[in-house]
Amino acid sequence: MRPGRRPLPRYHHRRNELTMPEDTPREPVNVKPSVFQPMDMPLAEAVLKEAKEILDSLGIVFFLRHGTCLGAVRDGALIPWDDDLDIASIIGLHGLTEEAIAPVADVFRERGFETELTIADLHVSLEFHKEGIALDWTCYRIIDDCIYQWPVLRIPVSLHTDLKPIPFLGEQFNVPNPPEEYLVLKYGPEWMTPKRFGYEQDVLSLMPDAPDGDSPDHLGATSGSLQVLDFDGLPVEGARVVVGSTTVLSGLVRTTTGADGTTPLHLPNDGYYVLEIRHGEHEEVLFLEKLQSATAYVYRPDPEAPAGRMNVLATYKQAADELAAKDRP
Repeated sequence: MRPGRRPLPRYHHRRNELTMPEDTPREPVNVKPSVFQPMDMPLAEAVLKEAKEILDSLGIVFFLRHGTCLGAVRDGALIPWDDDLDIASIIGLHGLTEEAIAPVADVFRERGFETELTIADLHVSLEFHKEGIALDWTCYRIIDDCIYQWPVLRIPVSLHTDLKPIPFLGEQFNVPNPPEEYLVLKYGPEWMTPKRFGYEQDVLSLMPDAPDGDSPDHLGATSGSLQVLDFDGLPVEGARVVVGSTTVLSGLVRTTTGADGTTPLHLPNDGYYVLEIRHGEHEEVLFLEKLQSATAYVYRPDPEAPAGRMNVLATYKQAADELAAKDRP
């Protein structure tokens, strides 16, 4: 153990009741898990067209990305189970400056959109909401002639210098060029096969491992922990856990749970992470988990929602409360 680093907290299971050291961090208080919900497609099409109208009027060049690009190129339509719209621009390309991003929010607000600005190391993003539709406009920073798309996939800038217009929703939308090369980098070689679930594993397999392989210590972060429970709420020994930051170029860290079902979490910062958890025949990828360092988390699968969940990891107190509630008559 490094000097000054507190021992990792440990959980113990006793009759469906969890106990742990009193000094273990218990925050933040998590929201209940939820499942990604498909958009209302006619509304989504209208919102995307309105966003195009606004950005075109401001002279801002953008392109389709993620599932929005996949649906446009592969199907000529939005993917029926997609939960949001994704577009992007690149800072320093096609005349876009970082200073020009925030004022765009004012124009969208005038058109009835709710807006949220996020400034990160890899990008600046504006998330828009209107009539229940979420649209994410991410403006990527160029790093070594590449941009890094969610979760942290390296995409060459060269695919975006000469964007390709394609017919979509009765208009012309830009996509990376060639789009097929982009989609292989983003979704893997099976991008032409529609997958409502299971594509998460494909994307995760494209992310590089951390420089030190299975050891998370190179991150130098404060330790937290993750306990993996099975469907009965019992700790799982030997569960394989993969953790990757979506905001820092730290790579994937691979660990295995001990006899008490726990494994350390060495997080480079507070933010969003992707995780893969496997044990026996069970496998789940969590694509949207907001985590804090020095915090103890608990994972439990849901037989009614085997995939597509977000905000899944609970803190110790929340997990204990949920287990206690299950025991009540």
